[in-house]
Order: sequence, then C-alpha cells, then structure tokens
Amino acid sequence: MKKIEGGITAAKGFQAAGGAAGIKKQGVKDMALVYSEVPCVAAGTFTTNIVKAAPVKWDQEIVYNHPTAQAIVCNSGIANACTGEEGYGYCRKTAEAASAALSIPEDSVLVASTGVIGKQIPIDKIAAGVEMLKPQLAATREAAATAAQAIMTTDTEPKEVAVQIEIGGKTVTIGSMCKGSGMIHPNMCTMLSFVATDANISKEMLQKALSEVVPDTYNMVSVDGDTSTNDTVLLLANGLAGNPEITEENEDYKIFKEALFEVNKTQAMHIAGDGEGATALFEVTIQGAESKEQAVTLAKSVITSSLTKAAIFGHDANWGRILCAMGYSGAKFDPENVDLYFESAAGKLQIITKGVAVDYSEEEATKILSEPKVTAIADIHMGEATATAWGCDLTYDYVKINADYRS
Repeated sequence: MKKIEGGITAAKGFQAAGGAAGIKKQGVKDMALVYSEVPCVAAGTFTTNIVKAAPVKWDQEIVYNHPTAQAIVCNSGIANACTGEEGYGYCRKTAEAASAALSIPEDSVLVASTGVIGKQIPIDKIAAGVEMLKPQLAATREAAATAAQAIMTTDTEPKEVAVQIEIGGKTVTIGSMCKGSGMIHPNMCTMLSFVATDANISKEMLQKALSEVVPDTYNMVSVDGDTSTNDTVLLLANGLAGNPEITEENEDYKIFKEALFEVNKTQAMHIAGDGEGATALFEVTIQGAESKEQAVTLAKSVITSSLTKAAIFGHDANWGRILCAMGYSGAKFDPENVDLYFESAAGKLQIITKGVAVDYSEEEATKILSEPKVTAIADIHMGEATATAWGCDLTYDYVKINADYRS
C-alpha cells in the first residue's frame, strides 16, 4: 500500500466539482458534486443520534434499499436537520435536479448537508448549484481539492487522502474527502466523509469492510463530546480497476480492508487535529488491556475529558486528570498498576509507574506537550488488547467559535 497525492477523484472514473451556490455569505464555496462515470455499489454508516437530519434518512434509504448509486450532492452552511417533511422533500428535489443534470436515476443520488441545524435549505439555490457544477465536473486534482473546500464549515483546511494497492494484479485506488471540526463525537460531526474506490467488490463485502473499520477510526474521535445529527460516511465502488470481484473474506478482501482502514484512520486524525480552536492533536493509547472493549472505553474517556484537554492546551503534565478520567470510565482496572507516558516529536517521558508519579522533569514534560501532536500512553498491565482514540486540546477559541456560530 502506498499513499498518493489525491482526493475524491483519485480512483478511476470519479469526477468532482465545487463552487459557491449562494448558501453562505460573500460567495464562499458551499456546494460540491461527486459523480462516477458508471453506477457504483454503495455502503454507508450513519449517526446514532435519534435526531437524524433529512439527508441521513435519504441516504439510508438509498444505501440500504437500492442496488447502485452514482452521485453525491453536498451543501455546507445549512444542515437540513430538524426540518420535518419539508426538509426530506428537499432531499428528493435535490436528487431530482442531479438526476436531470447527469441523466441518472433519482434513486442513485446521495445527498449530504452540514451547517446550522433547524433552517430549511434554499432549494432553488441548491438546484441551480447542481446546474452550475455539472459542467465543471472533472477528474483532476484541482477539482477534487475544490470539492473538499466546498464541504467545509468551521474546518480550517480541506481534508483529503488517497492510497493505492494491488489486488489480483490490478492497481486499486481509494480516494477520499471529509469535513469535521466541531460537534464531533461520532457513534456510527458535524462529520461527513466521502470515500470513492475503483475496486471491484460486491455491495455486501463493501458494507462489511466499512462497518468493520469505522469503529476503530471515526468512532474513536472526539472533539467536544457532541454526536452530530448529520454524521455520514459514504463509500462508493465502481469496479473500474478491473480486479477479480471481491465476494468473500479472502486475501483480496483483507488487502482492501487494510487500505480502507488507513484512509479512514488518516481522515479521523485530520478531523481531530482540526478541532474547533485546537492547537494540538491529542492521541490516547491504552495498552495491556484485558479486552478491546475495555481499552476503547478507557481511551475514549480520556480523550473526552475537558480537564485533560485543557491541560494539553496549557502544556501541563497534569497526569492526575488522565487517571481520574480512566477511573470514571466504567472500565475495571487497578489504578496502582498503571504506567503512563507522554510522547511527541520532542521525545517520550514516563510520568507515573504503578499509579505513582516518578521523578520526571517538568521542563522536559512541557517541551513534549508543546508539540502539535501529543500522545498519552497508558499501560494497565492486564492483557494484550490495545486501542487508540484521537481528540484535541480545549482552547479559548472553541468557546468563541461556538458562541457566535450562527452569526
């Protein structure tokens, strides 16, 4: 497997476009269109929030009950959540506009929205936006980058990644774009991820692969503990790589799933590192756990601790907050058998051994915690299981951004 330069158009047969449809202020890019030259099998995972946005309901219907999909229309600025039957109707109207523009079936159009909850989307602008974007569709690197910019809300940068693998003597590519910065605590942020591959794989195996990698990637991210109404991961496969179709859990499936995991893990880290107001990506690894479930529970508890996140912002090795967060997680462990380390590009330092502080240098700890990526490693010495979660520090700017988000 190798990472390549690219985004959503990296795989054969995929095109993209992005532009300003007038949903946001001042001509900011706010609409993206993704299109496959041939029909795709589709897979998806969606928010577990009981309050589900209209596009989530629309996409669940398409992914679960229709054999193929061929396009994704995404707007930013308005989430189309808590908008009732009218909002769901606008998903249909969006699909109708894409169907007419692209000459594809209405039920092969996936729809996504991100932004403010409770407002109706301006469907006339959305429909006009589809018409605007259709002639701009291209398989170029520039087109992919523009589309990635158009789905951003409070993100400070577009998030793209692509990889290539060999399956059955053929080069298979997986490309992606995603957005997410605040309201991030997926349980499958506002988190949207679109992944496109030219792999030849059955719909059943595609869904299985996605469902197996999401728990260890996007679901291990938290910026603020809020699970969005719009969380959606969509995966399209058009088969143009020409590899023998993957229809069972064989070696080809394993290779594909490992590559898909790498793509989604990288994007999950991009989201965490670009958390609203963040200055650092905060990674937590639990080692020596009795079970994977135990490790996941402990890692997530630390990554969502506001006090720990604030300490990371202050470059303060306040390890008691980490042990405290582990203690209220609900997972059973012996606090007197925990070793804790901080690690970054500046080095690695043990902070506690057997639950008690060692004689470490505060100056060295501060240096390690001042890097843009900081990792806390806790070994609980109970077994062989491990888990890693990703988040970010908690800064003054997080409050500022969310205090005036609608203005």
